[in-house]
Amino acid sequence: MKRARFAVGGRVEHGTLADDGHLVGADGKCYAAREVTWLPPVVPTKIIGLALNYAEHAEELSVQTPQEPALFLKPISSLIGHCEPVVYPPGVEYLHYEVELAVVIGTRCRAVPASSAHSVIAGYTIANDVTVRDFVGNFYRPPVRAKGYDSFGPVGPCLVTPDEIPHADDLGLRAFVNGELRQQGNTSAMIRSIPELIAFISAIMTLEPGDMIWTGTPRGISHVRPGDTMRLEIDHLGALENRVIG
Repeated sequence: MKRARFAVGGRVEHGTLADDGHLVGADGKCYAAREVTWLPPVVPTKIIGLALNYAEHAEELSVQTPQEPALFLKPISSLIGHCEPVVYPPGVEYLHYEVELAVVIGTRCRAVPASSAHSVIAGYTIANDVTVRDFVGNFYRPPVRAKGYDSFGPVGPCLVTPDEIPHADDLGLRAFVNGELRQQGNTSAMIRSIPELIAFISAIMTLEPGDMIWTGTPRGISHVRPGDTMRLEIDHLGALENRVIG
């Protein structure tokens, strides 16, 4: 199932995305995608990001991969939905996208063993970890300014339930800018698997329903500017599209 949150007629709807591209509200009413404002498909209490979970991305940045998962917290205020604009901060030299598989937690949990990790997953969605490269010194320094601006967390378009994902550890990821393929990879190349990440993170903190784990990005970041359109795709999850504005 593809679950969606959207605003229409001054109210928030919790519905689904049909195979024909229409959104279906809880009351069964259908809406064209262009008639609604897309919202993030879930409302988390926290977003846990992962730096350098693809060796190829670490290589392109000329840094070593960390000995254990390098975590950071992405602010909730950064979240926006599909088709909403990303605002380019003034004076920035290098702003880039990062296509990432986001794992959404479905059950309040703590200290989950890797062998049981799939039982706490509600589904998956696409995340764009928008980043100002100017403000990233190294992965030990919390990237608050680099990744924390309002609108720097596009997610969506939907929450796709696990029954529609044959293998979350073998999904193709792609990022396009103005129709040009800029980034491509596969979740099979992640250094640490989804069960490993859930076990590691839940040993530190309680995870709540709706919480998201952003699992890192492959090689292929590049500069985007006002006027550019970013389109991020992950197999079985659809496409997340956001325009950059000044």
